[in-house]
Amino acid sequence: MELTKNLLGQRVFEKLMKMTFYGQFVAGEDHNSIKPLIQKNQSFGVGAVLDYSVEEDLTQEEAEKKEMDSCVSEAEKESPGTDHREKKYKAHRQFGDRRGGVISARTYFYADEAKCDNQMETFINCIKASGGASSDGFSAIKMTALGRPQFLLQFSEVLVKWRQFFHFLAAQQGKSDMSALEKILELEQLKENLAQLGVGAKDDIENWFTGEKLGSSGTIDLLDWNSLITDTTKISNLLMVPNVETGQLEPLLSTFTAEEESQMKRMLQRVDILAKHAVENGVRLMVDAEQTYFQPAISRLTLEMQRKFNREKPVIFNTYQCYLKEAYDNVTLDVELSRREGWYFGAKLVRGAYMYQERARAQEIGYEDPINPDYEATNRMYHNLNQSHLLCCLKANVMVATHNEDTVKFTLEKMNEMSLSPVENKVYFGQLLGMCDQISFPLGQAGFPVYKYVPYGPVNEVIPYLSRRAQENRGFMKGSQRERSLLWKELRRRLVGGQVFYRPVY
Repeated sequence: MELTKNLLGQRVFEKLMKMTFYGQFVAGEDHNSIKPLIQKNQSFGVGAVLDYSVEEDLTQEEAEKKEMDSCVSEAEKESPGTDHREKKYKAHRQFGDRRGGVISARTYFYADEAKCDNQMETFINCIKASGGASSDGFSAIKMTALGRPQFLLQFSEVLVKWRQFFHFLAAQQGKSDMSALEKILELEQLKENLAQLGVGAKDDIENWFTGEKLGSSGTIDLLDWNSLITDTTKISNLLMVPNVETGQLEPLLSTFTAEEESQMKRMLQRVDILAKHAVENGVRLMVDAEQTYFQPAISRLTLEMQRKFNREKPVIFNTYQCYLKEAYDNVTLDVELSRREGWYFGAKLVRGAYMYQERARAQEIGYEDPINPDYEATNRMYHNLNQSHLLCCLKANVMVATHNEDTVKFTLEKMNEMSLSPVENKVYFGQLLGMCDQISFPLGQAGFPVYKYVPYGPVNEVIPYLSRRAQENRGFMKGSQRERSLLWKELRRRLVGGQVFYRPVY
């Protein structure tokens, strides 16, 4: 691409890209130019998930510097090593460039709050474009675009430590071998355990379990336990963790500056603004999954949006990466919470985009590999989630986002077994624009809700994302024998039938 641009000049290069690579995988440069393609796809029953795919063209060194500046707190900079942070949830320079080993996912690096505001405005425009182009569209957003990632790292660590502490308490009651949702603790025994450990004063322990529903049954499960971490006027109060060694609730970091406190609040405010715009424009908001050291916080913030905005219909969708060992437990807990509280659960199931990076980081830094051992295990996870939870839950809406024909066939078979009609709009299918059309369009024409992930943006600003996707998808393209054979079959049909310049009627 660089060579072509230098040889042919900018204008010819852009025209060539629009005729080939960019034209195949990107819908257009702005929300007006993408409308014809969206309308053409809709004529075949294929909707759109709009994704503004502009990405900074940073060097590796620039990316690493931005990541370290934005993920390390002032307290850590002043006194490195004094806070008892988990190494998984700390920034590491060798993995500061989060673009490495990532398939088909945009990457945002924090610069300042003004840039986050600009990116929020971009997402708002994308939501409006989706609402203007169709009546049932989606718009994709990424949490790391909306604030300083330091907060996502810290809040993720808090959530994970609180969950680990619950499992520790469950083991004390002899329930370590049960699944996450089956671990139901006796409340009085739990209070005794906490008192023996010295975690909090007696009055504090009593106050924790005096909520409207909390503990009313005399037992507490992981969902009840998670609800102990509630929103407060001071966001840094969220970042308290139990320390079994000292018997105290302690702040994750020794101090938070006023600016860090403000940055946390602004991130939450931006998320709330986007959700409100989605509701106003009749658009569903798809929150993309990201790295495992950010994901617990992303999922929790998305869950809070679902509790608020999914009361009447599914507006907010979370993304679950099925290559993660904990995917089944995560979906189980979130579906159960939606059932208890009576709101619509929205989920997109993907295999995952960060496998190579996640594995390398875990091995290098020294924590457990979060990824399933092999492709077959991920397939089983994907199919189990479809079968046991999402297709069975009355208020669950799921997007099966896959290029795997076997997974699509499996889902269709399960829908048929359960007498789930396509018009019920409980199950959607999703593929990337320009790929696997042999799956998307027959589904759309058969009446199933199917959507293309539609990237758009100016040629030069989308190229960094596109070129990286091309390099990382070479292995996938080599294996796309099915698609190639269908394309050759169609070419032969046109040549034999004298339809070389055949244009289908939309």
